[in-house]
Amino acid sequence: MHKLLIIDDDKDICLVLSKFLTKNNYNVDVAHKGEDGLQLLRSTQYSVILCDYRLPDHTGVEMLRKIKLLQPSAAVIIITGYSDVRIAVETFRYGASDYVTKPLYPDELLVTIKETIAKNEKRNLVENSTPEEKTKAKKSTQGPNNYIVGKSIQSQTVQKYIELIAPAEMSVIIHGETGTGKEFVAQAIHQFSKRSDHLFIAIDCGALPKELAGSELFGHVKGAFTGAVNDKPGSFEIADGGTIFLDEIGNLSYENQVKLLRVIQERRIKRIGATKDIAIDVRIIAATNEDLIKSVKEGRFREDLYHRLNEFKIQLSPLRERKDDIMVFAAYFLEKANQSLHKNVKSFSPSVLDQLTNYYWHGNLRELNNVVKRSVLLTTGESVEPDSLPQEIIQANTSNVTAGALVEDNVGLLKSIAGSAERQVIIEVLEKVNYNKSKAAELLKIDRKTLYNKLKLYSINA
Repeated sequence: MHKLLIIDDDKDICLVLSKFLTKNNYNVDVAHKGEDGLQLLRSTQYSVILCDYRLPDHTGVEMLRKIKLLQPSAAVIIITGYSDVRIAVETFRYGASDYVTKPLYPDELLVTIKETIAKNEKRNLVENSTPEEKTKAKKSTQGPNNYIVGKSIQSQTVQKYIELIAPAEMSVIIHGETGTGKEFVAQAIHQFSKRSDHLFIAIDCGALPKELAGSELFGHVKGAFTGAVNDKPGSFEIADGGTIFLDEIGNLSYENQVKLLRVIQERRIKRIGATKDIAIDVRIIAATNEDLIKSVKEGRFREDLYHRLNEFKIQLSPLRERKDDIMVFAAYFLEKANQSLHKNVKSFSPSVLDQLTNYYWHGNLRELNNVVKRSVLLTTGESVEPDSLPQEIIQANTSNVTAGALVEDNVGLLKSIAGSAERQVIIEVLEKVNYNKSKAAELLKIDRKTLYNKLKLYSINA
């Protein structure tokens, strides 16, 4: 029986979820403060931790860092209000497995928990496998074969890059916002490559505590440090012959950046505490939502490592900039939601199609997936209607339309307004379009480059 921990200061939510999950054969503990939850984590092993983003004594990011230090193999699902989705999405940089939004629906949460446990078990199976077990694990741990290609020009370009670079042995950096599908692109590169018969291992560098990262990546021998009771192969050793995907590479500590550079140069690794090197043959695909060039200039990321990894770069556009893809992925997520929730919702109403197409999508594909899944859960007929969408999406679209009408009459004056007045107009437009720079530039009748220059000129942080 899987053991779960709920950390939330809302006692009613904890009571309802605890009863519901217990009825569904989970062993559940509850804590109402971050410190109480951490105390339980020091004495009890959990499969999944459900943690509210806003606790009386800790933020979601603070909790994630401490949870991953205490129990690196546990999965963490963040509980958040929908207005905090943009913030919650950022927790993926620190090792969150998924997020759910309030109001919580038990059936939706149950599906998320089951999916999270299944993914975690597959990952742990590979990490703990012996060389003889690797072959058996290959089929169950490969990326999905149902990789979806969008209709937009950006998506078609990415697909061409995937087909071009996959057969090569070059290292790749995939850059894009959280939730844009960086791991799916990495899996597609692996599937189209000559290494497709070997393992694809995904490592979230944001979820690796500094103290354990070396062991997770390169392995250790028995007695190398306190707690090293057995020899343990690292991810590079396990992925030998295949592909290793290093997500959020910018979060890797400087010390481990040095070790990674050595692995790339010498194609050998050394387990912590070992005296002998182990030869490996691994293709590296890295991903980040950070500007690594900026990190290099600031001394946070090694320049030599950056150039070693950046033999080929793929840029993923945010979902809001490729609207042609939104309904392609929404239809795919609808099918997935029907399967997981045992429903038969066939379509989206025209009004819902319009709402989904025009929403900003702070969390990109991940947020779209969660919205569609929740909407399918709440739909009683054959078509998803607006009342099944989160109110925040409807309200955001309504305010954007109103903002466009209010601003449109005045934007033509921008070039004739100087100094502080011009700065104020730009700030007002940005606020009204929810800081969407593309939309702001369009309303202001200037190109994006000009807008960025003005933001820099007037010291506007947006």
